[in-house]
Amino acid sequence: MDYLQKALHTFNGANWYGWKTHDDDGNKIPNEDRMQYKYIKIIKDGATMPTEADVNAKIQELKDAEANAENKKASGKQKLKDLGLDDDEIQALIGV
Repeated sequence: MDYLQKALHTFNGANWYGWKTHDDDGNKIPNEDRMQYKYIKIIKDGATMPTEADVNAKIQELKDAEANAENKKASGKQKLKDLGLDDDEIQALIGV
């Protein structure tokens, strides 16, 4: 998952940013290196650049939420097993 882009989408609405193709010295940025905070460019009028700290905090929030969801899924599966359901029955119920 691309957490940077997912986090950026939470600021300024959709489609507010792009990626610089050249650095400040005019050197071409290779495609594989382009998707970094330092190469973000605003492409939507009225959008404001979030701080790198704000973006990193949002990335951590997204990662924590994903981990929490996975933990809840595992906990729920275990509770169903504790009630006597087997893996096939659990998969039939929750599709996982």
